[in-house]
Amino acid sequence: MKNKEIRLRFAPSPTGYLHIGGARTALFNWLYARHYKGSFILRIEDTDQVRSTEEAVNVILEGMKWLGLDWDEGPGKGGKYGPYFQMQRLPLYQEFAEKLLKDKKAYYCYCTREELAASREKQTKEGRLPKYDRHCLNLSDEDKKKYEDEGRKPVIRLKVPSKKVVFNDLLRGEVAFEGELLSDFVIIKSDGIPTYNYAVVIDDALMKISHVMRGDDHISNTPKQILIYEALGFDIPKFAHIPMIMGPDHTRLSKRHGATSVMEYKKMGYIPEAVVNYIAHLGWSSGDEREIFSEEELIKEFTLDKISKHAAVFSMEKLNWFNNEYLKRMSIDSLTEKLIPFLEEANYIKKEDLSPDKLKWLKEIVRLMQGRFKNFSQFIDFADYFFKDKVNIEPEAFQSVLNKEEVPKVLQTLKDKLSSLKSWDEENIENAIREVASSLQIKGGQIIHPTRVALSGKKVGPSLFELMVVLGQKKTIERLGEAIEKIKELKNN
Repeated sequence: MKNKEIRLRFAPSPTGYLHIGGARTALFNWLYARHYKGSFILRIEDTDQVRSTEEAVNVILEGMKWLGLDWDEGPGKGGKYGPYFQMQRLPLYQEFAEKLLKDKKAYYCYCTREELAASREKQTKEGRLPKYDRHCLNLSDEDKKKYEDEGRKPVIRLKVPSKKVVFNDLLRGEVAFEGELLSDFVIIKSDGIPTYNYAVVIDDALMKISHVMRGDDHISNTPKQILIYEALGFDIPKFAHIPMIMGPDHTRLSKRHGATSVMEYKKMGYIPEAVVNYIAHLGWSSGDEREIFSEEELIKEFTLDKISKHAAVFSMEKLNWFNNEYLKRMSIDSLTEKLIPFLEEANYIKKEDLSPDKLKWLKEIVRLMQGRFKNFSQFIDFADYFFKDKVNIEPEAFQSVLNKEEVPKVLQTLKDKLSSLKSWDEENIENAIREVASSLQIKGGQIIHPTRVALSGKKVGPSLFELMVVLGQKKTIERLGEAIEKIKELKNN
């Protein structure tokens, strides 16, 4: 197939957010289109009028844009095969349904739900496969009028030929379905809205989609769609069904495995490039040891033969690793800029109040913490003590580190020593701590650990001497004093 003919699409239903599974499907289609210099189309399948919302459409578009998955045709872009919302394409579906009716490849069905249920129950009791019994296949005009006079609104069913449906899946090889297992399925509902399997065929055919790449939960839909392609004389696209994404417990990915909404990751402070890099690896591998890829490298390397035939396992731990790698490689200026909105949201800073000196101080904090946090939300938790007047000492840290008999004396001696320092830098601070350790005849760790908890409220963090420099002499001395008072207060109680 020539490059100019390669056209792939992502066609989400706006009934909720863009989840990780949908984002991975969109990404694979986008990468394939970009690799072969084809076109990537975004189509909104909004025929579920009860659950589809404009808000969900906006969330999907926002998620796609945040991930950097630009589309060549679709909402906001237009294109010669639009419109790109299914509800705006209803006349097209009706037009082709009329053709199928005229060619006797489809027919009106007036059966009620109760009648269909009774028929299936009867077939089951008789040991037969429960499927539509074609009660309405050869209705006379009189029969149709009688039903319509009763107020029945018909659906339109495709007349399924009795034959095996075989197709070549680009990932799985030959896939076959026995025609006897397929019932005459509905293509247009009684309210005139097309069913999924019917609308998707009309859209893909008219939009000249060459490759349909989607989750393997759609594989059972494929024979039905092929029958519609054949009934209308459309060219059948190539199919590739990607294995699903599972949680670490090998059940279907859900919220309990971590946030599944793409925009939730944005709120938590993940880098879009890191999320893309991670989800690209959910079921795909370059074949070498590399894990960090630029967008250009992903496009260059992405081919279908590198997609696994087994379900991918989603891991928050691995996503955090990818994000941390990206954060470690960012410049301090860029990292600081991206952190500012999160600091504003936490009411730690106001962007308009960031003087050159305060911005320099903020960058020092970022430099100190770089590599220690996995996302921006975690930075807010890990570095809160730099922005608060009072330290929140973690209860466990207080009990295991500060709540010892010798600690108040150690902190008081250090406080006195630090108060006399004329120059506040790492070398002088380290020398002061060594002198205190020597005078009290204790090890350095017996000063460093309680001092860290007193200053930050936490047992772990960046280099203590660097932390103290950034915190400043005044605040360091104040916090040592506050910790001493808190220990005394709790002992007296």
